[in-house]
Amino acid sequence: MDLSLLIDNLRTPAILFFALGVFAAVMKSDLTLPQPIPKLLSIYLLMAIGLHGGVELVNSDLGVSVILTLVAAVVLASIIPFWTYGLMRLLKLDVPNAAAMAATYGSISAVTFITGVNFLDALNSPDPAYTPGGHMVAAMALMESPAIVVGVLLARLFASAPDSPGGAAVVPREKLDWGELLREAFLNGAVVVLVGSLLIGTAIGNKGWESIKPFAYTPFKGVLCLFLLDMGLVAARRLGDLKACGPRLIGFAILSAPAHAALGILAAWLLGVGQGDALLLAVLAGSASYIAVPAAMRLAVPDANPGLYVTMSLAVTFPFNITLGIPLYMAAINALWA
Repeated sequence: MDLSLLIDNLRTPAILFFALGVFAAVMKSDLTLPQPIPKLLSIYLLMAIGLHGGVELVNSDLGVSVILTLVAAVVLASIIPFWTYGLMRLLKLDVPNAAAMAATYGSISAVTFITGVNFLDALNSPDPAYTPGGHMVAAMALMESPAIVVGVLLARLFASAPDSPGGAAVVPREKLDWGELLREAFLNGAVVVLVGSLLIGTAIGNKGWESIKPFAYTPFKGVLCLFLLDMGLVAARRLGDLKACGPRLIGFAILSAPAHAALGILAAWLLGVGQGDALLLAVLAGSASYIAVPAAMRLAVPDANPGLYVTMSLAVTFPFNITLGIPLYMAAINALWA
């Protein structure tokens, strides 16, 4: 691995603000962002990345490679939950918690994706292959929901397992409102903002983008710093929950990121896409959800313990990806594409 990539990533303002948030929480500082502000920042980031992606999508060639990349993204989000579930069962998790972990690690983290975009931008490479296509925003939107549906199906399918007698830990078939579940999976706020902004970006094109760029692009890195400061605070305050997770789950939360990212890199290499698209596909495959999945699991698998799946994704996998994972994936891509 090229250590310069790791060092440069750790020295970017966004990562340093994340570290500041972790430090403040560990040292029990009273630093905090009032609750409406982090939500507003997340909406801004999703809107900005969606608008820019939509404009880039208009400017890109929507050929076979783009379509195959989107298909590969959906396939990854759909198959990762299956072996995650099987591994969680081998680690002695009950059916509801194994299904929730499967959904968590099959779905994606939009903030990790945005950090990956920021990483590519910080490289400032003159090679256009490092500039991701706008369709990668669509890939992110497409990958968020399939794992949720698969996770719920797994929970329903194995609800009568010995450690879940009678399906008591899963909402019974007759009581589960599939319409509401699908609405939660495909129409949650993050997906609506992201997909809506993507469509608006395609509609306004370059002319409209120039008029909104001072708002949607110029402040982006500063807003990301504030958001990751809050994420550092939240992640560090979850560290105490790690005791209940145990070393095997913590090991999975770390190792699953590069393992799943490797699948994304392999898919990108087979498709012959550029290094920028390859990195973002790896980041999406290697990330884990801590926003959309908890909302859906509360509805469909209420007995799953958020202290496990949220803590694993937010306090372990997310920090690993944005500090060590992204430069690691980039180094692997550079070696393969050389």
